[in-house]
Amino acid sequence: MALALFDLDNTLLAGDSDYLWGRFLVEQKLVNELEYDKENKRFLELYQQGNLDIYEFIEFAFKPLAANNLETLNTLHKQFMIEKILPIISEKSRALVEKHKSAGDTLIIITATNSFVTGPIAKEFGIEHLIATEPEMLEGRYTGKVTGTPCFQEGKITRLKEWLLANNIASEDCIFYSDSNNDLPLLKQVKKPVAVDPDEKLEAYAKENGWPIMSLL
Repeated sequence: MALALFDLDNTLLAGDSDYLWGRFLVEQKLVNELEYDKENKRFLELYQQGNLDIYEFIEFAFKPLAANNLETLNTLHKQFMIEKILPIISEKSRALVEKHKSAGDTLIIITATNSFVTGPIAKEFGIEHLIATEPEMLEGRYTGKVTGTPCFQEGKITRLKEWLLANNIASEDCIFYSDSNNDLPLLKQVKKPVAVDPDEKLEAYAKENGWPIMSLL
């Protein structure tokens, strides 16, 4: 049995769910349009460059979670799934997931995007296991803070090791699909790294090291 790891944004999805959630909040007039949209774009650019300060981004991204109750957030997320997420799930992505399921592999989505945004997306793919950045919750409300290690860059290695230990699973036969140079730390660790519609930096590294490159678009 192999371990199949999937990055989410711009890998299984043909877009970035974190950024799209921000756009959705703007469209729903739940945040200040000019200020929030400007910051959302700035953080996306920093992420793409590999220069994102994850804690600065978390402080920004978690404010709307803390500002709304869970019932409101869940209602919004259902609309978000229909409008923003389902249209960017390709048949190729679904087929890749089904291929690993049919092989009896253990499937995990491992993503820097928080678990509130990504949990329902993992369910849409039928993937049971999700390792994501975890927003803190107290007494049924998000606090705006993070709990544990953010699942970003080297943090993905930390969070995966924690998950493997907790579930008593070995990782010798592990494949990881990702589009992003931010995932190079974990890609370098696994037995089978695969670049999926990679950014420029990851594409260059993959070619230099003979890694498979594929497209899910």
